[in-house]
Amino acid sequence: MRKTLLALAAIMVFGAVSQSFADAATVVPPGNRNAEQPGVPGSSARRTKGSNSTFDRKYQKVFDLLSSDKQLIAKIRSTASRYGIDPIHMVGAIVGEHTYNVDAYDRLQSYYVKAASYAGNSFRFGYKDESIAQFLTHSQFAKCEAKRDSASLWTCREDVWDDSFRGKKVDGVSYPDNRFSAVFFQPFYAGQTFGLGQINPLTALMLSDMVARVSGYEKLDENDAAAVYTAIMDPDRSLAYMAAAIRKSIDDYKSIADMDISKNPGLTSTLYNLGGSQQRAAVLAQKNRQSGSTVWPEENYYGWLVNEKLPELQKLL
Repeated sequence: MRKTLLALAAIMVFGAVSQSFADAATVVPPGNRNAEQPGVPGSSARRTKGSNSTFDRKYQKVFDLLSSDKQLIAKIRSTASRYGIDPIHMVGAIVGEHTYNVDAYDRLQSYYVKAASYAGNSFRFGYKDESIAQFLTHSQFAKCEAKRDSASLWTCREDVWDDSFRGKKVDGVSYPDNRFSAVFFQPFYAGQTFGLGQINPLTALMLSDMVARVSGYEKLDENDAAAVYTAIMDPDRSLAYMAAAIRKSIDDYKSIADMDISKNPGLTSTLYNLGGSQQRAAVLAQKNRQSGSTVWPEENYYGWLVNEKLPELQKLL
């Protein structure tokens, strides 16, 4: 009953937000802005070659998983409804991740089994001997404590990392010139993401408040790494974090760049792949202030594929 009430409340809230998009924001046209697919990063090509596969085969594998798993499609539709987004955005993100980043399992149950393997593990977030809890006691992070929601809190902390620690020596410790998430939130190896939604731990922590409010899942704690990994590995919860990430990117582009990207799954997939929707929306807003004509956001190689395959992907729903 509680989740039903949460879902109804979410639909009402996000429905009102979606209506405001139509009333105020400039709607980004559907389709790709680039006639040809932008270049695929070498790292993605190497991973695919290393698994003796091709992008076409990986695309077909994830498409077959989605087309044969009615339970998964039902979960996607239900989750998308809670977050007030079209389910095609979630389908696009799943297709993009499993085409360019990882291979899809043959069935949804495999994701549940993999998630269960993380539940009893003991590991922590940190850098060398410094845990994330110890790191956040540095005075530079004090200004972030006034932030009232997880997204603002972790965005502030990420900004502090970039400004005060990244590539610098602080209090005798030399920190790598790398992303906050790669240094402190990936204890296995940098660049690792997990589960059906291929979500990294820092992204999950940023979205924790929204997911708790809309889906009713327990809030995540950076000091409980196993619980964070279990959440993003579990397919049901992973879908909630995926939908929240897409919802946030749509809202960021509306509020910051005054653009409605909700009709263009290639763009939401691009942002799902790249992250940083707030910063990217701000850059786009600046370009539009300086330009005499409208500057549209553009898809990357990942989003380009989603838009290119959109008629086929729509049939899954």
